[in-house]
Amino acid sequence: MATENASPIVNAILLEDGTLLRLVLDKPKGNVLTLEMMQALSKELDAQIGNQHLRAVIIRGAGKHFSFGASVEEHQKDQAPSMLAGFHAMIRKVSSYPVPVIALVEGSCLGGAFELILACHIVFATPSAAFGCPEIKLGVFPPVLAAIGAQRLGGPLAERMIVTGETIDAAIAEKAGMVSAVLSGENPDEELMEWYRKNLRPLSAFAIRQNTRVARIGSGIIAALGEPLDRIERQYVDEVLASHDGNEGINSFIERRKPVWKDS
Repeated sequence: MATENASPIVNAILLEDGTLLRLVLDKPKGNVLTLEMMQALSKELDAQIGNQHLRAVIIRGAGKHFSFGASVEEHQKDQAPSMLAGFHAMIRKVSSYPVPVIALVEGSCLGGAFELILACHIVFATPSAAFGCPEIKLGVFPPVLAAIGAQRLGGPLAERMIVTGETIDAAIAEKAGMVSAVLSGENPDEELMEWYRKNLRPLSAFAIRQNTRVARIGSGIIAALGEPLDRIERQYVDEVLASHDGNEGINSFIERRKPVWKDS
């Protein structure tokens, strides 16, 4: 059954006798994470947070891609502070959700979308999945990757992705431990449902909540998304938004031209 007041850009449905919530990002083309979509996703999570029978949440994208990332237009100087605040509120909600949030990634998962799945508890991917944060190519940086990339990917790979904007495939992400398994890609929804029925459905929802909380406390992710992310966000607002290159990279992308860097 669908949840009440489901957003047209985040389709929400309860499955498995109300024990599983599936959220589908549905905003062609590319399921871009606008502030509106972030708020819709948060709203759907809030709607089920008190469901004592809930055992997991699945987030996936409609179509061939998980998401092209956060809206570049909303990275402009006048919109970026509110966008970052809304985005980081959503990230904290996902990361501290009382039951595991599972991402199913097909196709492109870039920028803010990649940061979203970093905050998820478990990630599955198909062979077509591609992960990356190309922010440096726009003269900016990815705050959430900076805050929790080391915990989710390992320090060396996280740093390489931050400073190069490099994209990695599903096999590399699985080797790094971020992706739990690479599915066949033929019917990933059913493969994931089989995994859920085997590994989470038979368990106590109470026990799942207890174990999910202690796992996140022990991993350091919740702590990293506190004051460290606040500090990183302040650097973005105070320094990147005040710079020439941070604005030039965003504007040149919107205007579909090559950036003219001044290295400042």
